[in-house]
Amino acid sequence: MSQPPLLGARRLREVLARHEVRPTKRLGQNFVVDPNTIRKVLAAADLHPEDSVLEVGAGAGSLTLGLAGLARNVVAVECDPRLVGVLSEVLEGAGNVEVVEADALRLDFGAVATGKLVANLPYNVATPLVLRTLEQAPRISHLTVMVQKEVGRRWAAGPGSKVYGRVSVMVAYWAEAGVVGEVSRRAFWPVPSVDSVIVRLIRRPAPSKVDRRALSGVVKSAFSQRRKTLRSALAPLAGSARLAEDLCRAAGVASTARAEDTTLEEFVSIALALEAAGMEPGGSFA
Repeated sequence: MSQPPLLGARRLREVLARHEVRPTKRLGQNFVVDPNTIRKVLAAADLHPEDSVLEVGAGAGSLTLGLAGLARNVVAVECDPRLVGVLSEVLEGAGNVEVVEADALRLDFGAVATGKLVANLPYNVATPLVLRTLEQAPRISHLTVMVQKEVGRRWAAGPGSKVYGRVSVMVAYWAEAGVVGEVSRRAFWPVPSVDSVIVRLIRRPAPSKVDRRALSGVVKSAFSQRRKTLRSALAPLAGSARLAEDLCRAAGVASTARAEDTTLEEFVSIALALEAAGMEPGGSFA
């Protein structure tokens, strides 16, 4: 499959001007204008001619063009109706791309029959969108996304890291995540105030059978007071510090440990002990 010319800064601005479209902060619109950055994302996604790809936040089509040249078909989701016309022009001749006008946070992922997600994600929805994809779209096995550097590092962080937290654990529950590339803020227009990273997430064969709400409740409680021991941090969830200690003992986890040093497997053990004790699970991730 031949690779179409990528969309550079000059052409992107010309197309947007013709359609009288200006980027809006409300939608977190920062368009990729550096072809080399697009190539880095495509390389990280490791696409094959038989792949079906979901792109969230297609924007002006900078990345979509590259995806169209490598994958069998692309479903490009864009919530801004102003950009649908832009995409029609930019993607003219790309017969393997379907543009869907929709809010990705409300998309019926159960109906999405694609194998990979590749996207430049708006910073303000990146985490809920990735978690929603991992939870509700089991047929998406690989995600390759550009996100704010701090967000991407948090997703991929492990125990002992300063940025390891609640979202790190919940991402790890579903997938193996790793930062595979750095992206300068100058690769976007308008230029954002932060740099970005490329993160690759590979879905695990099967998540643990633990109730996800119970796991989320344990993790939320533990990290709400991350400098305290699990005995103290889990006390509100368990009902008292003594019961929290009993919970940790049943799980085989040291109650003197802190959340920032606790592994996914240990959190799962605590959540399973919580279920076995008949305690009410916590709320879902928000």
